[in-house]
Amino acid sequence: MNLTAEQAETAETRIILPDLLDLLSEAVLASDKYVASAKSALNARVSSDGKIDRKKMDVEQHAAHGFGWVATYGETLREVSDWAQRLNGEGKFGEIESLLAQILFSRYLAELVGGIPMNQGEIIRPHELGMLSEADALFETAAVKTLITEGMTPAVMAEAAKHLPDSLGRATVENTGLDETLDMIRDQFRRFSDDRIVPHAHEWHLKNEYIPMDVVTDMAELGVFGLTIPEEFGGLDMGKTAMCVVSEELSRAYIGTGSLGTRSEIAGELILIGGTDAQKEKFLPGIASGDILPTAVFTEPNTGSDLGSLKTRAVKDGDNYKITGNKTWITHPVRADLMTVMVRTDPSTNNFSGLSMMLCEKPRGDDANPFPADGMTGGEIEVLGYRGMKEYEIGFDEFEVPASNLLGEVEGMGFKHLMATFEGARIQTAARAIGVGQNAYELGLRYALDRVQFGRPIFEFPRVANKLVMMAAELMAVRQLTYFSARQKDSGKRCDLEAGMAKLLGARVAWAAADNAVQIHGGNGFALEYPVSRVLQDARILNIFEGAGEVQAMVIARRVLDSVN
Repeated sequence: MNLTAEQAETAETRIILPDLLDLLSEAVLASDKYVASAKSALNARVSSDGKIDRKKMDVEQHAAHGFGWVATYGETLREVSDWAQRLNGEGKFGEIESLLAQILFSRYLAELVGGIPMNQGEIIRPHELGMLSEADALFETAAVKTLITEGMTPAVMAEAAKHLPDSLGRATVENTGLDETLDMIRDQFRRFSDDRIVPHAHEWHLKNEYIPMDVVTDMAELGVFGLTIPEEFGGLDMGKTAMCVVSEELSRAYIGTGSLGTRSEIAGELILIGGTDAQKEKFLPGIASGDILPTAVFTEPNTGSDLGSLKTRAVKDGDNYKITGNKTWITHPVRADLMTVMVRTDPSTNNFSGLSMMLCEKPRGDDANPFPADGMTGGEIEVLGYRGMKEYEIGFDEFEVPASNLLGEVEGMGFKHLMATFEGARIQTAARAIGVGQNAYELGLRYALDRVQFGRPIFEFPRVANKLVMMAAELMAVRQLTYFSARQKDSGKRCDLEAGMAKLLGARVAWAAADNAVQIHGGNGFALEYPVSRVLQDARILNIFEGAGEVQAMVIARRVLDSVN
């Protein structure tokens, strides 16, 4: 990777690379080839008789998960390049968009060649995938070498940093490429968030208070809970891309408000996918209007991601089912009116086949009496962040549910119904991660501009400004990956792979942004009075829920490998 003196001098003086769009396209082709080679190499190590061998996947877990990241990088580069091409065709690919694109490509291509951080302590390197020669060939590709060596020089980073102060007050640093309707929706929710949520969010967090019901009511009136529900059931039927925009802005203000819609999204999709006509008529209008607040009740102690081992049982008794068992990590259950509960209706099974989904109605509770219902008790789980809704463990003791509330009124379909919601849930979670990351970026930028040390704002120090530039570049990239997933979903195409990639990358980007924003604040970032401390706590959950990063990387790897077996 050594450069001649002349090459080094040229690299230092260039800002936006000549023929940048061509370089991006050529680099995508090269990275596609690299990902394909990595897939073949991993497939040879983990397959037997043309099928993925689970035991071999466990042995090769580091490589398998690492390949999930390699594939995610490849798809991210493709979506950024496509975004750049679209903007250019509209005459909107400006200087900051060009700079962020080439910086992102420079960093991600270098990490494909040298090693991708799966988290702070784990890196997947080419030799661990048997890809040393392929990594060398990737670097030697002319476009890739130019982008790596010239795409984010000190001069490039300094030029990009000049644009950042102008971004304060705007929703995004870059032109996202979304249409005018979605831009208007973003502006509306940004104004709402700045007025109704931002001034109070940190106090809610510090006091571990519920998001006030008047705020929830205002969100309902804006259509938050019915965004993707069809108009015939009282929703707005706006699709997943609109959901992303709304989730970003609400989560930028406070992850709790961004996450309130998650429960409605999951419940609404479950009922749309698997519900009977009567169940749709009964529940969907109330969910859309916010009159019915749902919660998801899936996880059990000691099961985590292993849903097939769920033990909570539902026994048919005349016209009712009686539910008995324990659930945990239930978000916002006290004020919920409807619980979507995963239960085992066939006691002879110990896998996915005996699971069913129940639509369990309950009265709203409060802190004094959380669960005013027969056969139901619970206790709060105190949490580091992700507050405003409260987490609970719940015990069911012959809790009665009408048989007509079995989703679809068919037993054994619970796991299938749940899997069908994962695409939308992970897209929405990626959007929440973008919002949290955007909040961290804005807090870090404001502080860097205001904080004076050694006679000048700390923003003028390159290592401070560079952190913010990279936040902006990665947020741009994960936005495009997330929006692509949403467009795929809205067009009726399978997108579980892309949604999983967006969630995986979004969680890392949000955590990096929050961590670096705290670093920019210095000691003040460690003080609870500063909102950035809350953002760091909230960001940490994103790599755990809706599929932990390790599980998500494995799912991506298996999904990609399935295409060759």
